[in-house]
Amino acid sequence: MTAAEAARTQAKTNPARPTAMATPKRDLGRALRALFALFRDREDTQQVFEIMRALNGTASRKAYARLLATPDGGRIAYERVELAPKLMDAAWLDGLPAGSVGAAYRDFVRSENLSADGLAAESRKGVAEGAVEAPHPYAWFGRRMRDTHDIWHVLTGYGRDALGEACLVAFSYQQTKGLGWALIAFGALTRARGPGAKPYRVAIREGFRRGRASAWLPGEDYERLLAEPLEVARRRLGLAPPIAYEAIPPQLRNGERVQAAAK
Repeated sequence: MTAAEAARTQAKTNPARPTAMATPKRDLGRALRALFALFRDREDTQQVFEIMRALNGTASRKAYARLLATPDGGRIAYERVELAPKLMDAAWLDGLPAGSVGAAYRDFVRSENLSADGLAAESRKGVAEGAVEAPHPYAWFGRRMRDTHDIWHVLTGYGRDALGEACLVAFSYQQTKGLGWALIAFGALTRARGPGAKPYRVAIREGFRRGRASAWLPGEDYERLLAEPLEVARRRLGLAPPIAYEAIPPQLRNGERVQAAAK
């Protein structure tokens, strides 16, 4: 029996073990090209996924293993709830309690004209058809991480302005150890120049610290979390207010405006 045949036999007899799934090779050049494209147009979300595919390597695989080691992780992984359909269910979102994480998420995405389906569509660009929806635990975990991005905006208190996104990617690196997040955050740090940029850099560094200090968000039961009061959830998860971010006036939270204000 060949090694491939043995692997197939083992997968059939032990379905709890994921079948082999190729790990993308890290490609810094590809990641940098996507980063520069993202800096030219920060609304080009496809480039974020391109950076993740180029640099994150085994990060999702390791995070999935960590999920299984948490008290509720086995159940969460076994149920494999797809979050995007839930987050697109307007009636379900409208039924969540006032003041809850889910109510805040609903108001956030509607005010920003965002949707879970829109984010999912961006994640499919540039990859083989069906790859994102692959019936595999690691692919499911990747979709779960994608679909929780805007929930993390709500939990952390970071807006969708350039600074808020930079702070959240710094936070996300500490939570996931995906090098793609680190590249975007350090790229934002290097672009903050001039006397008026110091508070901007301080806020991004605060994002790293908050990500390291808070509870591990990928291990949360999101259906339960969305029904939880927002401030209760933040306290439970160790998410203190983003003081450095909030200290910067909203009109100065885009990188180019930070530099202009210093002139």
